[in-house]
Amino acid sequence: MENKEKQTIDLNKVCVKLYKHKVIFFYVIPIIAILSYLYIICIPRYYNTETMLAPEVDNSSNSSSLGSLASSFGIDMSNIKSSDAITPLLYPDLMKDNKFIFDLFRIKVNTFDGKVSSNYFEYLCDYQKRPWWGKLSKKEKKYQIPDNKTNPYHLNKYQDKIIEQIRTNIKLSVDAKNGVITISVQDQDPLICKTVADSVRNRLQDFITVYRTDKARKDVRYYEKLAAQAKSDYENARRLYGSYSDANTDIILESFRSKTEDLENDMQLKYNNYSTLITQLQTAKAKLQERIPAFTVLQGAAVPIKPAGPKRMIFVFVMVLLSFVFTSLYVLRKDIFKVFA
Repeated sequence: MENKEKQTIDLNKVCVKLYKHKVIFFYVIPIIAILSYLYIICIPRYYNTETMLAPEVDNSSNSSSLGSLASSFGIDMSNIKSSDAITPLLYPDLMKDNKFIFDLFRIKVNTFDGKVSSNYFEYLCDYQKRPWWGKLSKKEKKYQIPDNKTNPYHLNKYQDKIIEQIRTNIKLSVDAKNGVITISVQDQDPLICKTVADSVRNRLQDFITVYRTDKARKDVRYYEKLAAQAKSDYENARRLYGSYSDANTDIILESFRSKTEDLENDMQLKYNNYSTLITQLQTAKAKLQERIPAFTVLQGAAVPIKPAGPKRMIFVFVMVLLSFVFTSLYVLRKDIFKVFA
């Protein structure tokens, strides 16, 4: 069996050959460097800020204190349980919902230099810097500012474009281990960056609170309605009993006494019903209080001092390095083919 000669790479010969074709490098690398710089200088600078939020996931720790509070009113909360269909891991999916983003359109924002004061939608439309190839056409500039009657799920083309831009600017992530929510916002203005981050955090807190207390709030309204009706029935029965008793105080006929007892019993039944509903209403209110989540802001959004990008010098350096590598491969293409053939 014949032993094939192993192909080796002589670095000296490689360097010599590259040096012989140095003219190619003198042309390619400066051109790539200039083009890279011209490209990256057109990309507007942007800032990043983050805020971290820790929502309460399990309310079991509060059950004992609420239970003792409720028991003082004669309320049994042993059957109250906590369960959520939407877990914290699903909160980032809110950014896919047009309604959640649509509510951010009317956030009042001010630029760091104080020159611009508008809502977030107008700021993104009129005051965002764009590279020359991303400039808006005259047709696109004739946007329609959505009002309160606008259906967030039926937007025009330009409004939908702004929705997608906001989705790009705002990132929500959840740590699966501890449930901490991180909200990251990117924008061309540092103050607006912070403003939007705070607004998203507040709206997320409102969403979580409304979701977790929705059923409990409906129960409270339901029992309030029943208790109000029961109170009205009891007061009517009490007035009827009182007026009948006053009108027949001196009458000792059995029929009148029976009628009085019937009215008294009816009044007592209505009072018992009213008392029961009041207890159930207090239970529902205690449950509502239990369902209201607590939030801890672990990290507030700060106004960033330095831009997060683009990293212009790094970009140009990487492009120059890549141009050198690919030019070298082009010069050495025949030798590389011989080695791997």
